[in-house]
Amino acid sequence: MANRFSAQLFVSRLSAYTTERSLRQLFSSFGQIKQARLIRDPETQRPKGFGFVTFESEDDAQKALKRLDGKIVDGRLIFVEVAKNMEEVTTNMNSKKAEDHV
Repeated sequence: MANRFSAQLFVSRLSAYTTERSLRQLFSSFGQIKQARLIRDPETQRPKGFGFVTFESEDDAQKALKRLDGKIVDGRLIFVEVAKNMEEVTTNMNSKKAEDHV
């Protein structure tokens, strides 16, 4: 199966001061954004320091990844990578479990 570039990016090591609005603003200079969301702790509702940005275009997502990965944002060094889909994550987890039992 060929790896296809996704329009969804995973952004990690975000500052506690980063908001969904500022995340959207940061990435919007690279193209039209469908969604920008921070993952929050269910109990405290505080951001966990990572989130997802989904672009309309894979090309725009690729441009944003190249320009923003490893940049300082709100005083923190952030990492940007292509988001893994749930099927890929589940497959990797199952492979790891199988290796552990060999």
